Amino acid sequence: MNDSSWGAPQAGYWGPPDQGPVQGAVPAGPPYDAHHAQQTRPMPIVPGAPEHGGDQEMDQGVARPSGPLFRDEPTRARPHPGEMPQNPESMSDAPQPAPPPQKKSAGRNLGAAIGVGVGLGALVAVSLFVVKAVFVGVVAVAIVVGLRELTKRLEERKGIKAPFVPLAVGGAAMIVAGYVWGADGAWTAMALTALAVLVWRMAQPPENYLRDVTAGVFAAFYVPFLATFVSMMLAADDGPWRVLTFIVITVVADTGAYAVGWRFGTHKLAPRISPGKTREGLLGAVAFAMVAGALCMQFLIDGGTWWQGLLLGLAVSVSATLGDLGESMIKRDLGIKDMGTLLPGHGGIMDRLDSLLPTAPVVWLLLVVFVGSG
Repeated sequence: MNDSSWGAPQAGYWGPPDQGPVQGAVPAGPPYDAHHAQQTRPMPIVPGAPEHGGDQEMDQGVARPSGPLFRDEPTRARPHPGEMPQNPESMSDAPQPAPPPQKKSAGRNLGAAIGVGVGLGALVAVSLFVVKAVFVGVVAVAIVVGLRELTKRLEERKGIKAPFVPLAVGGAAMIVAGYVWGADGAWTAMALTALAVLVWRMAQPPENYLRDVTAGVFAAFYVPFLATFVSMMLAADDGPWRVLTFIVITVVADTGAYAVGWRFGTHKLAPRISPGKTREGLLGAVAFAMVAGALCMQFLIDGGTWWQGLLLGLAVSVSATLGDLGESMIKRDLGIKDMGTLLPGHGGIMDRLDSLLPTAPVVWLLLVVFVGSG
């Protein structure tokens, strides 16, 4: 950067009256064009022009334009585009343009998120109402992928090596056992999976054994065991409608929390865990979920009534929010934003299961209390 960029006098600078022209100045440019001056603004800087203003210009035969585009009083020179100001201090009092208002951003690719959401919804609907066993397979695959995401993030960020193979096999077995044998089958598969994790880890050195198996048992409970309540809902005579009610109310609660929180949210709900969640968003989740619950219980569940749906929606909004905060706590501890990148606009499978997993036992229990096990 040359010295002329930092306050060296340029054309249009009004120096002291007793200073003469600078020696060695660049010859003056083409003569002044009045028509061109009327079409451009601001007036271009003419290199080499005398540095004195006032009557001295008239004495030297330099014409000063006048008219609506020019002011008679001296003005500061404007730098060319891309140049630094000639005198930063002299420009400090100039009015600064107000920053443009920033729009709220969703933080994700909404187009991709909507497309993926519609695709997942279609897959669930087709598998759910065509053959129940197909939906059980879809849940088992989702659980295995979610376990893979969780164990990989634990190893990458914390060095925790939770055994994936026994978790994947045991997790899929839990889903099938819950559908075939109910709660007894789910608990038995959970116990056997925990035992398999303990034994599998023995093939490695004993260092960090307790840490790794603890993480493995936690992963087995957090992902596949909670998902077994979905397969137990499916086993009822009206199982597809129960599962659909569970999914619809949970998704509506998430949507209500997002829509209301994004538009009206000002008071943080849990800033240390998830700064984006607000109390207004929680109220939106409660309102949306209660309406959805009343409609689902009234029209989808045999023997259900609207007031039961209100209670169901209230419980789902709380459990879904707690589940979302729980996974946010895990991700904050790991120092990551998403568990994976499999679903564009959503993150990973675990980023979609965060509110569904803890909500499944709540919905299963309330449906059993309200209308029986089916």
